[in-house]
Amino acid sequence: MKLKYFSFVLLVIFIACKKDKAPKSPEGALLVFPLQNSECTTGTSVNETLSQVTFEWQPSANTELYALSVVNLNTNTPQTITTASTSASLSIEKGAPYSWTVISSNSSSDITATSENWLFYNAGPQINYAPFPAQIIFPASGSTVQANEANQITLSWMGTDVEDDIVSFEIYFSEQNPPASLLQTTDATTMELNVNVISGNTYYWRIITTDETGNTSDSGVYDFKIL
Repeated sequence: MKLKYFSFVLLVIFIACKKDKAPKSPEGALLVFPLQNSECTTGTSVNETLSQVTFEWQPSANTELYALSVVNLNTNTPQTITTASTSASLSIEKGAPYSWTVISSNSSSDITATSENWLFYNAGPQINYAPFPAQIIFPASGSTVQANEANQITLSWMGTDVEDDIVSFEIYFSEQNPPASLLQTTDATTMELNVNVISGNTYYWRIITTDETGNTSDSGVYDFKIL
C-alpha cells in the first residue's frame, strides 16, 4: 500500500514538472523610437530620396527573435527585418509616412506577439506634412458584420497628424469599387458615422483627410459585407 502511495506521489510530481516546463509564449515588445505620430529627424541621409533610420524597442519576455515591419503608407509597401537585438536600421523614403510594428517569437512556441502599431513621418524637404492616412477601426476590411435593428452600422476610424491640424474627413461610401460617392464630410473631432445598409450587400468605403494647409491623405479602399 505504501509503495502504491509513493508511486502516486511521484506521478503527481512528474506531471507537475511537465506542466512547469510547458513552453512560454512571447510577450509583445514596447516600442521606443521613432515616436508615435512624430516626425523622425534623426535618420542618416543615404541619397536624395532615402535615409537610414534606426528603430528601437524594449526587450520582451520569452522572446528570441524580433521581426520589425515598416510600411510605407503612401504605397503600402512593407520592409521586414528579423533580429535578436532590440534595434534595427532600415533605409526608407524621405518625407513619407510610415507605420511600424515588432513581432516577438521564440523557437519553443508557435504563438507570436505583436506590439502596438505606431505612425511617423520620415523627415524630408517639406515644411509641413499631410495627415497620416486615416486608420480604419470598424468594420475591418473583408469582414462580414451584422446591422442593427434600424439596418445601420457605425463606420469608425482614427485620424492623426504630426502638426495636429486636421480639419475634416471626407467619407466616400457605395456598393461600387472604388467608392466615388461622397457620403458626408465630418470635422476633425468626428470619427464615427452611421450608414444605412442592406443585408447581403457588399460595401466599399474610403476616407480623405484634410489639414489646415490643404494637404490631404487617402486611407485606401476598404470593403465589408452585411449578413
